[in-house]
Amino acid sequence: MSAPRPSAGAVPVRPAGGPAGGARPGGGPFGGGAPAEKAAAFVPSARRLLGRLRPERLAVGLVLLLAVTGVVLMVAGPKVLGRATDIVFAGVLSRDLPRGLTQEEAIDSLEARGEDTAADLLRPLDFTPGDGIDTGALARVLLLVLALYVGAALLSLAQAFLLNAVTQRTVSRLRADAEAKIHRLPLRYFDRTPRGELLSRVTNDIDNVSQALQQTLNQAVTSVLTVVGIVGIMFVISPVLAAVALVAVPLSLLVARAVARRSQPLFREQWKRTGALNGQIEEAFTGHALVTVFGRQEEVAARFTEENERLYRAGFGAQFVSGVLMPATMFLGNLVYVGIAVVGGLLMLGGSLSLGDLQAFIQYSRQYTQPLSQLGSIAAVAQSGVASAERVFELLDAEEESAEPPGPPSSRPTVGRLEFSSVAFGYEPGEPLIRDLSLVAEPGQTVAIVGPTGAGKTTLVNLIERFYELDAGRITLDGVDIATLSRAELRSRLGMVLQDTWLFSGTIRDNIAYGRPDASEDDVRAAARAALVDHFVHTLPGGYDTVIGDDGGALSVGQKQLITIARAFLARPSVLILDEATSSVDTRTEVLVQRAMTALRQDRTSFVIAHRLSTIRDADLILVMEDGAIVEQGSHDQLLTRGGAYARLHAAQFAGPAVDPRAEGPGPAEASGPASS
Repeated sequence: MSAPRPSAGAVPVRPAGGPAGGARPGGGPFGGGAPAEKAAAFVPSARRLLGRLRPERLAVGLVLLLAVTGVVLMVAGPKVLGRATDIVFAGVLSRDLPRGLTQEEAIDSLEARGEDTAADLLRPLDFTPGDGIDTGALARVLLLVLALYVGAALLSLAQAFLLNAVTQRTVSRLRADAEAKIHRLPLRYFDRTPRGELLSRVTNDIDNVSQALQQTLNQAVTSVLTVVGIVGIMFVISPVLAAVALVAVPLSLLVARAVARRSQPLFREQWKRTGALNGQIEEAFTGHALVTVFGRQEEVAARFTEENERLYRAGFGAQFVSGVLMPATMFLGNLVYVGIAVVGGLLMLGGSLSLGDLQAFIQYSRQYTQPLSQLGSIAAVAQSGVASAERVFELLDAEEESAEPPGPPSSRPTVGRLEFSSVAFGYEPGEPLIRDLSLVAEPGQTVAIVGPTGAGKTTLVNLIERFYELDAGRITLDGVDIATLSRAELRSRLGMVLQDTWLFSGTIRDNIAYGRPDASEDDVRAAARAALVDHFVHTLPGGYDTVIGDDGGALSVGQKQLITIARAFLARPSVLILDEATSSVDTRTEVLVQRAMTALRQDRTSFVIAHRLSTIRDADLILVMEDGAIVEQGSHDQLLTRGGAYARLHAAQFAGPAVDPRAEGPGPAEASGPASS
């Protein structure tokens, strides 16, 4: 899936862990996350899934027409073939009878000779005494049977082809809706959902829905129509035998209902466990280096084994319980078959049923139980598919970002004045992180934000980008509430460089130009020179055409970060946000990049989040945050003179002994490590 473009100068922002860079709610360091919500009931979800076929109603109507026609031809086959059996049977029984007699006279003569059984067998047949087998009529009947079966096969092939197209288009729209939904979800959703779980829903679950639709629609439509057609012709042949055959229907329905009640929760659990296992695998592979460094391989392997065992138990239970249905319906069908054979033989001997009709009825009884068995087998597929559909629908029903304001984008230029007015925000309801925060960043100012880990520094800039909505207060850009601007318009005026580097599969040129896709080659190279990318690019075999993956390939962490800085240079936003943007480069390169950033910050408002206080000495305004509130603000010299929180942070880095920056006395230093806020 393509990545959205949330801002002009950077790439999509997703904290490495969760809100404010901390731990993801409900998750662990290598996976987990809150379990999926309980899926909806089978019938409403199945109805909703079938409702996705509405745009294909004309094609579905044609499929039904082909199915009905094909079933009619197929159902007619045994009845016509029974006529061929009657022709052969009548010819064999009547060939020794005297010629010139009528059928009634021939039957009366047999009864007069005491051959009552032969008379009863011939009574329902059409024959000419003494002629033997009518080969012409037999040939015509056999050709008609051949035509019926060939026609039914061709119609079934056309039905399957058309239904396959309908299914694939429906699933394609479902996949497109899921893709579009992902781009409308707030960042809060991704904080709570492991990536592997989300990937499982848009890949495994949708693929399972596709297979379920393909198998169940084709077989279910044909099976239901076949049962209806066969039951109808059974009553035409013999109402008594039809009543015997129908005994299997209520019994099969009772068995299917009992199995469905047990298997549907197991299928939901199976796909839920599949998503959880995928999430754990994805995060374990992504953090493989971290797992190896801390020697946690055994723990990760144990967690995988535990989750894999849960998936095994759920999958085994679902398949075993659902697998009971087909043998049960086959057993019932065999009992019905025995009953039909016994009762039908008695009716034939009694003269009320011909041998051909009995043969046709027995064929129908086998064809009649076969669709019931098929319905039993596809019930398991349907339950699995609906369980996956429920998980996809949960994604589609997830709460989206607030609606964009109506109207065209504003055409007035952005000066870059940002004002926070009584802003309050918390990642969890009832747990505020920022309370009643107010500040003003004038155009052209460089505002540095410092403070201990978890103070809310990164949260502050996330609110500027509208990655999260405020709980109270407002933020204005040049006097306009950013909530009244579309996100695309707001983010086109902002640029962001993160501590984490975000690159995409493509050339180095493409990664730099992501900040401004319409930039010329000269602009791209100028931005690369300003960010010191041009130097190391020329040492690569492909230069700017060197292809890198989303992990940066063979580039160092510092080189990857320089590319993201070049992207911001190219975008030239009105408001620039730098979140520990030079934390991964060496000291000498940092000095050069700082000079380039000084030029970049000219005539634009800049927010700089930094733990290394040496990088923000020249900031116009330094904000010191603790527990979501600004406790101090001023210039570097002013804050040092006050001897407060900033002075303690400064002492922790430069005065030698480690001290707690929030305490008067010495203690562990929190500001020296490059952790995100």
